[in-house]
Amino acid sequence: MDRAVADGRGAQPRQLIVTVYGLYSGVSDGWFSVASLVRLLADLGVDEPAVRSSVSRLKRRGVLDARRVGGAAGYVLSDAAGQLLREGDRLVLQRSRPEVAAGWLLAVFSVPESERQKRHTLRSRLTRLGFGTAAPGVWIAPAHLHQETAEMLQRYGLRDYVELFRADHLSFGELSAKVAEWWDLDGLQELYADFLSRYGPVWKRWSGRASSPEREAFVDYVRMHADWRSLPYLDPGLPRTLLPGNWNGSRAVELFGAVDRRLAEPAQRHVNRVRMGVSPDG
Repeated sequence: MDRAVADGRGAQPRQLIVTVYGLYSGVSDGWFSVASLVRLLADLGVDEPAVRSSVSRLKRRGVLDARRVGGAAGYVLSDAAGQLLREGDRLVLQRSRPEVAAGWLLAVFSVPESERQKRHTLRSRLTRLGFGTAAPGVWIAPAHLHQETAEMLQRYGLRDYVELFRADHLSFGELSAKVAEWWDLDGLQELYADFLSRYGPVWKRWSGRASSPEREAFVDYVRMHADWRSLPYLDPGLPRTLLPGNWNGSRAVELFGAVDRRLAEPAQRHVNRVRMGVSPDG
């Protein structure tokens, strides 16, 4: 598993732009002027040419739609991109850990060799939802992912290639050992450890401060969300009893929530100031 996935410092400008839209698209109809995007991304260390180039790419990919407001050029999330982000938020912000008795979801599929691209899309999307591989062509996830899986298959035109089953594990072998084979828990444990090592000091710095410099809060807040966003997709939300005793994910969830609550309001104020053209604080 690639550590860069969990390192916002290495996040591409496009990832940061989408993160900003994901966090603030509910304000002012989700519209950002190009000028405000340039200012906000500058706070995140991205220069203007990179912002404009990334916005153009996102427009071509159908992620952003151009819109002028009061004569100013700007962009909003496309309807399709907005739907994907909202659905993703259910995983990123609301994922629960069921009991073992809740059972499993099996995705059994067969895609013809002549449609290899669809096979690639199916595998990548199942991985993104948190599925593990039980056997060739048989992927497994906690049963509570049924709705997200069915919606994904419908959206990408893949449902004719897949059969979904609800299942219980009856035999053979210890289920916790099987889970460690089906998912790369060691790799995920390491990614959570990286998150803790980076944002533990951030929390310590902010929790001991009475003031909340808004620009600084915005930078830490957006970068944390950019770092965090991929982790819940890689984490299938397995029952706690099947995870290692020192599972870093539990502490990472607590840390994410604490930093999120501490920085959300000052970060929002910074975005509001930039959108209004007011000189932000230092």
